[in-house]
Amino acid sequence: MEEVVEIKSPVSLSGEVTVGGAKNAVLPMLIASLLTPDTCVFHNVPAIRDVFLTIDLLKQFGASIDYSQGTFKVQTPVLLAQDASYSLVKAFRASFWILGPLLARGRAARVALPGGDIIGARPVDMHLDALTQMGATIRVKGGVVYATAEAGLRPAHIELRFPSVGATHQILLAASLTPGTTRIVGAAREPEIVAVAKLLIDMGAEIEGAGTSEICIQGKEQLGSTEQTLIGDRIEAATFCLAAVATRSKIAVNGFNPEHFGAFVDVLCDMGVQVNKRPQGVDIDARGELKPVAVTTAPFPGLATDIQALLMAALVTIPGMSRIEETIFEGRFGHVAELCRLGARVEVSERVAEVKGGLPLTGAPVEALDIRAAAGLVIAALAADGVTQIHEPFHLSRGYDSMIEKFRALGADMKLRVSDPEDFIGAGC
Repeated sequence: MEEVVEIKSPVSLSGEVTVGGAKNAVLPMLIASLLTPDTCVFHNVPAIRDVFLTIDLLKQFGASIDYSQGTFKVQTPVLLAQDASYSLVKAFRASFWILGPLLARGRAARVALPGGDIIGARPVDMHLDALTQMGATIRVKGGVVYATAEAGLRPAHIELRFPSVGATHQILLAASLTPGTTRIVGAAREPEIVAVAKLLIDMGAEIEGAGTSEICIQGKEQLGSTEQTLIGDRIEAATFCLAAVATRSKIAVNGFNPEHFGAFVDVLCDMGVQVNKRPQGVDIDARGELKPVAVTTAPFPGLATDIQALLMAALVTIPGMSRIEETIFEGRFGHVAELCRLGARVEVSERVAEVKGGLPLTGAPVEALDIRAAAGLVIAALAADGVTQIHEPFHLSRGYDSMIEKFRALGADMKLRVSDPEDFIGAGC
């Protein structure tokens, strides 16, 4: 027996929804707590699986955790270990950010190469190259990174060949507890980078340029306590916006800064969606005539790769030919075959997907392959005729806090139930 998310559709959504704290910010922020022996307090923390996996990881290094209604208090007086558990690191990619703090504070680390969503190569060589430039001695053997910095890390001038969010986080964390000036050229500019920099500044680091392509970090001998409220999750917000598009609905999405959408707002407008931006949310009206679009994913402020699967799910409902080019991860079209089970027509050639939208969608059993692919299947299922069962729904719990309850409040007929595995019969496009 297994759990599935069951959705009965089609439906029209209405009302308002509030998104939780940003998944892509909270994980590096929690890991940053290892940089200090003092207490770090985080508010608006989403109750998602990857957060609790991160907490389990921190406990291995001696962290004490107090949790109550979206607030975490984390304190690690002394680092009690150098090894990151393989069982946890293989479960989610963000765990690899533990490497920089362990080297900066403890001068040694053994961390398994990361796991998480299967959406391309996602190499960590930029992380390792940057830490090597900062004085770490690193070797990789048997899928494990062995790193030491016996004399401590040193500041460096680091040029990234690509604005990697992960590598930028890694350098920010390590450099903040490394006395001297570290400069990142070609840094990622995402809102979550700015949020992490704000946290580190509050802990005592001096950081300039976060949100631009060049960041300067004046690291310190020690860092102190902090209290932070998480920014709203822009990808969760995009999920609800695109669910409204797929179901031709009008809803309000609250709890985030719409400027964090970057190019996504322009994409919605190009589709014919009426978008009203507010200081802490957007009003979405997708009841009018909608149009296909041609888009390309790109680093912020471009269209986020995390939105790609969500957008495709909405585009399959819009008559005409849409085109999506994925430039960030070469393997991020795994959701296409599952959309085909619902009746979508999508053709993929290398990094480009051609979407023939407007064909009838029919409910069917489908399998979630990663967090955003799972959310995309929810969006498409809301527009399909009949019952859709989404298998492997744990992916949703990795990135979305109370997704089923939030969609039900908007009018969706959606629930988690136990299903017989024999109900899932594979089918191709």
